[in-house]
Amino acid sequence: MPTSSATNTSQINQDDINKAVWNACDTFRGVISADTYKDFILTMLFLKYLSDVYRDEYIKLVEQFGDKPELIHAMMSKQRFVLPEGASFWDLYEERHQPGNGQRIDEALHAIEEANGTKLKNVFQDISFNTDKLGQEKQKNELLRHLLEDFGKEILNLSAERVGSLDVIGNAYEYLIKHFAASSGATAGEFYTPPEVSNLLATILEPVEGDEICDPACGSGSLLIKCGAMVRKNSGSKKYALYGQEAIGSTWALAKMNMFLHGEDNHRIEWGDTIRNPLLLDKDGKHLLQFDVVTANPPFSLDKWGHEDASSDPYGRFHRGVPPKTKGDYAFISHMIETLKPSTGRMGVVVPHGVLFRASSEGKIRQQLIEENLLDTVIGLPEKLFFGTGIPAAILLFKKSKTDDKVLFIDASNEFKSGKNQNQLTDSNIAKVIETYKARESVDKYAYLASFDEIAENDFNLNIPRYVDTFEEEAEIDLVMVRTERLELKAELDKLETEMAGYLKELGYGE
Repeated sequence: MPTSSATNTSQINQDDINKAVWNACDTFRGVISADTYKDFILTMLFLKYLSDVYRDEYIKLVEQFGDKPELIHAMMSKQRFVLPEGASFWDLYEERHQPGNGQRIDEALHAIEEANGTKLKNVFQDISFNTDKLGQEKQKNELLRHLLEDFGKEILNLSAERVGSLDVIGNAYEYLIKHFAASSGATAGEFYTPPEVSNLLATILEPVEGDEICDPACGSGSLLIKCGAMVRKNSGSKKYALYGQEAIGSTWALAKMNMFLHGEDNHRIEWGDTIRNPLLLDKDGKHLLQFDVVTANPPFSLDKWGHEDASSDPYGRFHRGVPPKTKGDYAFISHMIETLKPSTGRMGVVVPHGVLFRASSEGKIRQQLIEENLLDTVIGLPEKLFFGTGIPAAILLFKKSKTDDKVLFIDASNEFKSGKNQNQLTDSNIAKVIETYKARESVDKYAYLASFDEIAENDFNLNIPRYVDTFEEEAEIDLVMVRTERLELKAELDKLETEMAGYLKELGYGE
């Protein structure tokens, strides 16, 4: 373990660290796709953070107990994370000019996994720096040397004194994930929910002290982290627990690292397919755990979601009906409903608009959810909000304990900040949705509070335009005024034509 720390202890600026980690991607640009190298960059940021914090603490203990190595070793073993001898970023940095960088990094990550027990178990198993994707051995070694040098720069000294709040590291991680999502096209939806959508969900669901919060399709964990931040903001408390499940191994690893980088140690994130193999179960493994808040942005209309086994589901999640084979939207909704606590349970889920009106088995499930008075609010969102798809989405809000039997419809689809590739919800757009949601009253051309009977009359179709009329009548045209203006313009044009002919004649171009 190096015992000399960087001399510059001035606090790091968020923009500077964001820029520095993004610039580190230059090593891979043009060599492999962003979707591939994102795991290398994000893992290296995590390793660098662990190493700098660990080294910082080691130096302080050496200064305090320099002649008692056994005491120092015992105290270091009680750190939040343990780094075995030879496995820190700085050990790898020192060896960067030697052959075998890929193998050394993989071995270091494996050693860190082993040394930290269940906390980091399997987190790095889907991430290999010693991969042929980086080219033949010589090129791979050079790329990884450059990567180590990028993260070894002074600007990325992530010691506690320089970083100040852990939020700085977490924010940099989120910044990277967002930029990777922007460049990943169709695959971005697998790991990222736009922050303004996460903010909207976390604000509306109002997680409070003591809540257990779950995202059964958690991606990189951003939505869960937003909910945790909302508890701290609302109550100043860290007494809450985060739960999640993610099907894709490398994305699950991102979620685990994301949690630790945001200081969210009280979490349980499982790796597996939520519909086919739910893992958030009670101690006996026979019943689904239930939560105060359940929220997710599941994959839209997932094909091959597990239809073949749904009718015999051991957890009884599909008692309202089995969703269609090629569209798993109601599979996730059904799962989420069954994981709500009986009294406090509240839920927000992002869905494609087809969920609101498709008939057949989906229509029957939708009807039962409304008849059970579980559906609380439908919010229509603008198009092009989500990476990887341009289609508009909606948010469905469910509650186990409602105060009325009505459903509020909010059409927020026309209010957004326009962007070339992605549209955004502004703070004022979000504030208007939240204000309307809390007031729970109809607003002309924006929101409508529908009774159960009205929805039943519409055959339980939730298509928003059936309830919120946003039609704008065109202003009546005064034909007499238009004719008068046309005659005036024609007279002015005749006058200009006459003047132009005179000028041309003076210049010798006339007849």
